[in-house]
Amino acid sequence: MFVNFVWHFHQPIYRQPVTEKFILPWVNFHTTKNYWPMLKLIEESEFPCTINLVPCLLEQIKDYQSQQARDPVLDSLIKPARELSEEEISRLKRFFPKETAEVSPAKLQENVLQSFFSPLLSPEKKDKKELLELRQQIFSDLFSYFQRLSHKKILELTISPYFHPLLPLIIDLGQARSEAPELPDFKYGQDARWQLLEAREYFRQLFDFVPAGLWPSEGALSQAACEEIALAGFALTFTDEHLLWKSLKTDPQPGLLYQPYGCGGTTILFRDRELSDLISFEYHRWPAEAAASDLLRRLEARAKMAGEKAICSIILDGENPWGAYSNNGIDFLQLIYNKIKDSQLLQPCLPSGYLAEHSAKRSLNLPAGSWMSGFFKWVGHPAKVKAWKLLSEFRKKYGFSRPMAVAEGSDWFWWAGETQEKEFEALFVSYLQLAREKSGKNE
Repeated sequence: MFVNFVWHFHQPIYRQPVTEKFILPWVNFHTTKNYWPMLKLIEESEFPCTINLVPCLLEQIKDYQSQQARDPVLDSLIKPARELSEEEISRLKRFFPKETAEVSPAKLQENVLQSFFSPLLSPEKKDKKELLELRQQIFSDLFSYFQRLSHKKILELTISPYFHPLLPLIIDLGQARSEAPELPDFKYGQDARWQLLEAREYFRQLFDFVPAGLWPSEGALSQAACEEIALAGFALTFTDEHLLWKSLKTDPQPGLLYQPYGCGGTTILFRDRELSDLISFEYHRWPAEAAASDLLRRLEARAKMAGEKAICSIILDGENPWGAYSNNGIDFLQLIYNKIKDSQLLQPCLPSGYLAEHSAKRSLNLPAGSWMSGFFKWVGHPAKVKAWKLLSEFRKKYGFSRPMAVAEGSDWFWWAGETQEKEFEALFVSYLQLAREKSGKNE
């Protein structure tokens, strides 16, 4: 059986549109802590993987790469420790509480800076100057690193819609009304089309080729979304297995799950939810050897049922799980990569290479849904409905623009009503206000 790992790299826009300050530090943090190490582990193990890149993340990485990013957290790590203000110290303690308990400003700065780096880089053996230089080297080389591994055929790059919107809900928000009856009308298929085409073009500008595949934001798909994906030129997309069972109206079966399907002019691979979620949410509680052995056992059992031409897709975040793992997930990933390569029943693959030999034999009419099955996470709270109403009102009054496209991103709705961090709501509102200003209609 073929095994297809897809690691999703994503951060929403953290750049405040007026001041252009990065009001959250997570693009900077995850680039050195997780994005570069994931590439390094793929290279060292020579294990084929797919990495999905969201253009709004790439755009922000580029800001840091060119040293144009205005980031108060980074500034407070660069400046002499004796010059740190109380506000800067408080900010570091807020974002990095595990690193900052009861220490001097210099030690606080050192601990936080070291936390930005993977254990692969032995940050504890480097001083502040060396770490800052290493950070810049990683940023400067990152896009080239993606290209090098792609050229070696051990990495496939895919993308998501530009600002990470939920495609089915941008096309027709009414598809989620059964989960939130108070949702407003919102039907802008042309916005979804822009998010897809702009993503494709930005990727082409950065890497000088266009990707075959697209991971739809949050795995959210529908029949109409598949048609838009195909029209935008993507031959391949992915989503969660729950939508397959809803479409086929049958109980889960490995033989049905582990094959490609046609839909709306594109090809879909469906992720194995259990295996993906074990890595995301469970295996961090286990010793690395036990977790890797358990995953291998489950994969080999599936291979015996599904057959040698089947493809098992494991798709999940490429940055968020590892903070809960010992050694930032390095031991687990090294073990599972090597165990799969050594297995007589499993063959790691890249999805486009697999599809070149194994085309879809069946077509589906796909219901709307996400990696979480439905859309409740993005609509099922009064604050989420309020955000959709605000987006609908501004879109109707002021039309489409790039700031409006930012406001269509999924993250603002994910966090609405569920976090004490006010930055997400502030960013959402500020981009809507900028969309109004750009329209020239200030009524």
